[in-house]
Amino acid sequence: MEYKISNKFKNMKPSAIREIFKSLGRPGAISFAAGNPSPESFPVDDFKRIANDILTQEPITALQYGITEGYAPLRELVKERLKRVYSIGGESDETIIVTGGQQGIELCCKVMCNEGDVVICENPSFIGALNAFRSLGARLVGVPLNEEGMDVLALENALKSNPSTKIIYTIPSFHNPAGITSTLENRKAVYALAQKYDVLIIEDNPYGDLRFSGENVPTYKSMDVDGRVVYCGSFSKILSAGIRVGTLTANKELVSKIVVAKQVEDVHTNVFFQMVCYRYIKECDLEAHIEKIRRLYKHKAELMISTLEKYMPKDVSFTRPQGGIFLWCSLPEGMKLSDFIARCSDKNVFVVPGTAFLPNESEPTRSFRLNYSMPTDDEIENGIKIIAQVIESLR
Repeated sequence: MEYKISNKFKNMKPSAIREIFKSLGRPGAISFAAGNPSPESFPVDDFKRIANDILTQEPITALQYGITEGYAPLRELVKERLKRVYSIGGESDETIIVTGGQQGIELCCKVMCNEGDVVICENPSFIGALNAFRSLGARLVGVPLNEEGMDVLALENALKSNPSTKIIYTIPSFHNPAGITSTLENRKAVYALAQKYDVLIIEDNPYGDLRFSGENVPTYKSMDVDGRVVYCGSFSKILSAGIRVGTLTANKELVSKIVVAKQVEDVHTNVFFQMVCYRYIKECDLEAHIEKIRRLYKHKAELMISTLEKYMPKDVSFTRPQGGIFLWCSLPEGMKLSDFIARCSDKNVFVVPGTAFLPNESEPTRSFRLNYSMPTDDEIENGIKIIAQVIESLR
């Protein structure tokens, strides 16, 4: 039959990152393309013990339907930690469990936006969020990033020019893909503009626990005085990405509608893995586990940066993250990104082209994303050396 795809989906493209994964089975492939946490960060032995205990002692609870808002004991522990670590959660707020942080982003847009409404995003931004917004018929408007965070002047111009703006979407800490962290002054300025133009902020913070240098910066949600910020968190980068357990904290009125939207999508998040998360936080030392991950990523990030400094031509720029798992590189002026990506692939080295992260997919870019959480030390050294050789060969 002839499939008449909906207007929302007919122009949607698959994730460039997922497409790259199809090439990674080659012998000797070096991938800087993943967004995955290091397998070294998975608490496998603790998960084995906890899973066995749950299926022995509480099998019915683990395998039966649960409530949409999430496993109540886990929600209480999440609320306590958000308050203690991030000063998040007031009388008017509620926290629910979602199926990965990305579901929280998508549900918020689904509840808030009509087709054609504008979502302002950082340029570049997280491809999963961009595609979620596109799939709901929202119109994306990109605002450039600088070392401080979102370009505040450009943001206000975008808000003035787009009166149908409903949401500002931001990844303020250890940005994916740019690797930067917004300053406190920048966050205050962005929040003030959100108040002035009466728009919601989605604060996406899956990497917030992964700071390995510099000083902590308060979250948008901790500064929220009028229910304007939806905070999306995740266990993906600190426990396991595959369990798909995320969190969403927002004003109770908005959360009540988000719960209805979630009931339509998946009824509830996997109860078994919610119970695993709860037992891990309750019985194990989560903060010590996170500190171990920070040390691991600090080593990998510093190795990648020192290797870039050693091998890269001086006209290649790159960010120096204070946490998270990514950094952002830009090719020399005049060099074609598609040629670079193809030549790297020929050499069995894979990176993600910057085009994948642009709100406007047709906009030109010379940038690409590098991940340091997954490759080994040798792969970082050898892969960066190959990338530098490719750049020189394209001059």
